[in-house]
Amino acid sequence: MNSAHYRSDLMALSIAIIAVSTSGPMIAACMAPALAMAFWRCFFAAGVTAPVAWLKHKEGFKNLSRKDIKGSLLAGLFLGLHFATWIPSLKYTSVAAATALVATQVVWAAIIARMMGVSTPRKEWIGISISLVGVVILTGIDFSLNPRALLGDLLALAGAVLAAAYMATGQQVRPRITTSVYTTIVYSAAAVVLLVLALITGSDLSGFEQRDWILILGLTAIAQLLGHTMMNLALRSLSATTISLAILLEMPGAILIAWVWPGQKPPLEIVPALVLIMVGLVIVVRSSRSNLQTKTDQEFQP
Repeated sequence: MNSAHYRSDLMALSIAIIAVSTSGPMIAACMAPALAMAFWRCFFAAGVTAPVAWLKHKEGFKNLSRKDIKGSLLAGLFLGLHFATWIPSLKYTSVAAATALVATQVVWAAIIARMMGVSTPRKEWIGISISLVGVVILTGIDFSLNPRALLGDLLALAGAVLAAAYMATGQQVRPRITTSVYTTIVYSAAAVVLLVLALITGSDLSGFEQRDWILILGLTAIAQLLGHTMMNLALRSLSATTISLAILLEMPGAILIAWVWPGQKPPLEIVPALVLIMVGLVIVVRSSRSNLQTKTDQEFQP
């Protein structure tokens, strides 16, 4: 292993975790409508990736099969619906609860895989059960503290399921398409879905304060583009298992950032539930990746 690559990739992964951890706090601090934030986030992201994809991988667009186009558009639909549920959840519940619940996407991904005929190890089911117990406790406590928060919790859970569907769909397509081409199609499709939803619901897409536009641009540049780019870079010498486990640090990272800014102190009552969810997710990730660990580690050696 190239030690210089390893150190730089650890740094890249650290930057990625910090970047994605800013997503929840920035959404909570932004006063723009949730669907507007979701739309502009995907629109601006597509605007950045499209020129890169066209200049560097023009042939990639021309060689797309009908199957790949349909798969990418379907992934974009799921991504758009994910943002349409998770971002509004932060208007009703805390950053701590929303981030913890949306992190359960790995649980729903395992359940979807089982429904598709993929065998699920016993240890993975244990992790799923622990996480779901944490989810039930968290939503129950949230409801007792603020009945309105239950809607936010349900939206965050829906966002987790849709994120899992997005990942499952993307896994079928990604091996055949370059990253820039795929993300351009997916972000564009998601933006169209969110635009339609915003128009149907009458959500304003403009007329925001300058502060809100800055937060939307920051959400796109920091949480989406920088965070995801650094994660892809880290794959050069770090295993997918390491990255999957590190991504779970978004939960405590977002909670700490939201505590400092915009000042959302998490209720102490929900801490045990958050711990249960985190422990369950770690078990699920480690169990689901265990059979691939050796192969993956070798694959990403320079």
